[in-house]
Amino acid sequence: MDFQLTEEQRMFRRMVREFAEQEIAPRAEEIDATDEFPWDIFRKMGQVGLLGLPIAEKYGGSGSDYVSQAIALEEIARASGAMAIVLDAHTSLCCEPIHLFGSEEQKRKYLVPLARGEKIGAFGLTEPQAGSDAGATRTRAVLDGDEWVINGQKCFITNGSIADVVVITAKTDLEKGTRGISSFIVEKGTPGFKPGRDEEKMGLRGSVTSELFFEDCRIPAGNLVGQENEGFKQFLVTLDAGRIAIAAMAVGLAQGAFEKAAAYAKERVQFGRPIAKFQAVQWMIADMATEIEAARLMVHRAAWVKDQGMRFTKEAAMAKLFATEVSERACYKALQIHGGYGYVREYGVERMYRDQRLCAIGEGTNEIQRLVIARQVLGR
Repeated sequence: MDFQLTEEQRMFRRMVREFAEQEIAPRAEEIDATDEFPWDIFRKMGQVGLLGLPIAEKYGGSGSDYVSQAIALEEIARASGAMAIVLDAHTSLCCEPIHLFGSEEQKRKYLVPLARGEKIGAFGLTEPQAGSDAGATRTRAVLDGDEWVINGQKCFITNGSIADVVVITAKTDLEKGTRGISSFIVEKGTPGFKPGRDEEKMGLRGSVTSELFFEDCRIPAGNLVGQENEGFKQFLVTLDAGRIAIAAMAVGLAQGAFEKAAAYAKERVQFGRPIAKFQAVQWMIADMATEIEAARLMVHRAAWVKDQGMRFTKEAAMAKLFATEVSERACYKALQIHGGYGYVREYGVERMYRDQRLCAIGEGTNEIQRLVIARQVLGR
């Protein structure tokens, strides 16, 4: 067993950390406070190759492995959870299904500008009546000549109202249940497609989370992704990759909070000595360090299994479940170590505490992850 990153991966980590510390970290509080999408940072992420990491080079990407994708998400989240979720939705959820299941024409038309950061992508799965039960989607697509006519609604879509390209799911055969769902590419500006409101969120402010509406929205027949009625299988594979991504994001938030807590504990003096000298604080720091390292190893292993071309459903669900709950505990402890100062904006840990909370919900709640893991373990 080799638990070391390759030299190329270590160099990549250094590059992404430098980018995040120089371009994102100084703006993180501003992004959170204003809740405005930082287009300049998004464009810069494209310029340095972060928006198409696992995408083949011939389609504008970097052709990197998924371990590198996890590294990038961790380092970006360490600086800003908002920018990490933007990267996750754009690459892991929008680009991934086109890359895996799209036609050659679709890949050349959509992946190239997405991977370069010339366009931004989103993934439309969740609906008001179909959250954890994603197979209960009510959005409908009917073939009319050489066009698909789409009617329905999506909600909680990251990058939704600002996306140039959205991959959505819709029922194409009402009689087949989950075997009657297909995936489609819908472009911004298509008649009948319009965004609804952007949600006011507890955390990850600065990222956009929107409703999407489809009213007799007509798209070319060629915008079907893969085969008709294969959408359910496609989005399960997409979500497996997304779960690794959000687990990596959770590790990054935990790492950022841990570093702030450790630094503060060495500086904050109470009862005549730094609070890092007190055993209660030392134990919290020790628990954080141990759990974060374990979570990181689980994330990297899940990404490695994916890179080997093996099935990674169980590993992705385990990494997502464990890493997101570690992140919540780490951010809680970081805030506790800061005491009253942790509760105010100045020190940043309250932002991380708010940001990490979505990680246990997005890409399948942690309750769903436990079901996925149990089914894999029990052979059901």
